[in-house]
Amino acid sequence: MKKFINSVDTVLTESLDGFAAAHADILVLGDEHKFIRRRALKPGKVALISGGGSGHEPLHGGFVGHGMLDAACPGQVFTSPTPDQMLAAVEAVDTGAGCLFIVKNYEGDVMNFDMAAEMADGVLQVVTNDDVAVENSSYTTGRRGVAGTLVVEKIVGAAAEQGIALPDLKALGDRVNAATRSMGVALTSGTVPAAGKPTFAIGDAEMEFGVGIHGEPGRRRDTLKSADAIAEEVCAAIAGDFGDRAKGPALLFVNGFGGTPSMELYLMYNSARRMFERQGVTVVRSLVGSYVTSLDMAGCSITLTMLDDETSALWDAPVHTAALRWGCSRLQPRPKPEASKRL
Repeated sequence: MKKFINSVDTVLTESLDGFAAAHADILVLGDEHKFIRRRALKPGKVALISGGGSGHEPLHGGFVGHGMLDAACPGQVFTSPTPDQMLAAVEAVDTGAGCLFIVKNYEGDVMNFDMAAEMADGVLQVVTNDDVAVENSSYTTGRRGVAGTLVVEKIVGAAAEQGIALPDLKALGDRVNAATRSMGVALTSGTVPAAGKPTFAIGDAEMEFGVGIHGEPGRRRDTLKSADAIAEEVCAAIAGDFGDRAKGPALLFVNGFGGTPSMELYLMYNSARRMFERQGVTVVRSLVGSYVTSLDMAGCSITLTMLDDETSALWDAPVHTAALRWGCSRLQPRPKPEASKRL
């Protein structure tokens, strides 16, 4: 295993310290590394809180800031955060309008966020389950929540900035999730630092169709195919799951798993766009890059979200986070060093 680490026991906390220092103008690291929160809270706004196992960066901490999340709770690598982390985040960012948890459909995440929601007041939840590859996996009951979680966080985050009430934000999040489908393909495995070896073995001429973001098995193991052939199968699975709804304006999001160059991701985007548009989809919004990763796994996922006028406008709304930034003409001044201390 070749990684830039000092110790497997401190890799997460040291990474979080560096992340908070690098983006001290927009976020603050909570006590005991329990959460990352927006530096400037907006009184009277519903607070959005998400989280999950580390190793998927920039998800979720990279989406803390104006127009997206108010806080994110990082668990250990591929391990759910604990309920006390969510409770601490609620206490830190709830300004009186309540909190919305955005939770990926993994058993550990759902159980721990459920526990926190039961112990807190004024909390509702949206559970994302956009992965069409398998109905159940080693981590879930039901479909997995994967890259489409970013789309939910962005659109709901924009609505929250506009002062939309908590029940309406939940309804919007559920609607965006229902309009989103994803599927991934792995070319190599990622390596968890504590394990020191790849999560699964895969041959040089093989790929895994429908892989999960923790390296869970997908639909099948197959020989490596051309980019067009891979995109054709993934797009057909997504479009087939949508059925007649796969018509009209949409967001196309091609996401890298951490070990795939941008050149290849844009090539996959080109293939996927052509195939979706032949089926009646009009790609009106796009996102390409490594946003929901699986450590150093080579591969990518394709996400399609069907849009309407409201969700298109919310996607376009200003966002200022470590990983997504657009529409913000004036950046906040960088704080003095003493202001960057943890809560």
